[in-house]
Amino acid sequence: MNRGRLWALSTALVGALLLGFAALADSTPRDDARPSPDSPECRVTAKLVPPCGAWFGAYVRHEKPDLAAKVLAYEQRIGRKLDIVYTYHDMSTDDLEGQLVTEQERKVGQERMLLLSWESKWWGGTDAQQPRWTRISAGAYDESVIDVQARRIKEYGKPLFLSFDLEMDTRIPDDGTPEEFTAAWRHIHDRFRELGVTNVVWTWTITGYPGNNELFPKLYPGDEYVDWIAYNRYNYYRCHDTDWVSFGETQRDVHRWIRENLSDRKPLMLSEFGSADDPSRPDRQAEWYAEVPSVVKELDGVRAALQWNWRDPGAYCDLSLARDSSWRSLGDAVADPFFRQNRPW
Repeated sequence: MNRGRLWALSTALVGALLLGFAALADSTPRDDARPSPDSPECRVTAKLVPPCGAWFGAYVRHEKPDLAAKVLAYEQRIGRKLDIVYTYHDMSTDDLEGQLVTEQERKVGQERMLLLSWESKWWGGTDAQQPRWTRISAGAYDESVIDVQARRIKEYGKPLFLSFDLEMDTRIPDDGTPEEFTAAWRHIHDRFRELGVTNVVWTWTITGYPGNNELFPKLYPGDEYVDWIAYNRYNYYRCHDTDWVSFGETQRDVHRWIRENLSDRKPLMLSEFGSADDPSRPDRQAEWYAEVPSVVKELDGVRAALQWNWRDPGAYCDLSLARDSSWRSLGDAVADPFFRQNRPW
């Protein structure tokens, strides 16, 4: 065989192989085959649901006046902007603790969404000053607290997530009955509606702790009063004397229970997730966060996930990112296109 014919045969063989590989690649399911966030079917809904992926957010430890600076520092560490910034408020008349949509929150809200957790507490107040569910539902705080904050949110204009008394399942029976909680939730919701506040996305937040499963249906205000269902699950490890559990182990069972017992259609939010560190295995926390994208994608209807970058009360309960490797791992995880949805502003 002469060199010309040998070269032609080799070229034809290589071409056939390349075509075969191309056909194989085209027939293999790919993660990037999902619609682009820019496509019409992926347009964010009025209730801030991204149909084709999930938001990423965080609770970033801060003092009220330095929220914007702390958020920017966090974003620099993970290499992306947060979609949702999570903050807490009580029901006092204090300008910083009790005031929803502070100046700092407005600042970070220019390019991000807000999740405000509003608690029926007066931090630092006397026992007599503590708001009670029965008094909330009776209208005792309408003029002094609820109406004031409702008007602030209305004036803010942009949609925001609002959660009233997150993890209320831990407050039964000390703070009242499930019926008293749902009455307080519905009263606040109805009062906002009466005042023409239409930019609140009502976010009902539980622990997701299996031992409280019997309580959750009793604490649910009803589909017409709830836009999103949220839950907070962690890998506590030595904190609270628990074993190490993977990210998937913290999420799958509670997700299944909610879908089977509360709602099979409401959007779901992992409103707090995080892991303790393991000093004996320095890479373990990073490995835990690396699992986040694959697990969230398999959980039907999970449309937001917020990392808790702070601590819980108790020994060994620092749940913040402990090492550079952990920061890099979370940054890589939330760089996944699934968490790259178009924010509404």
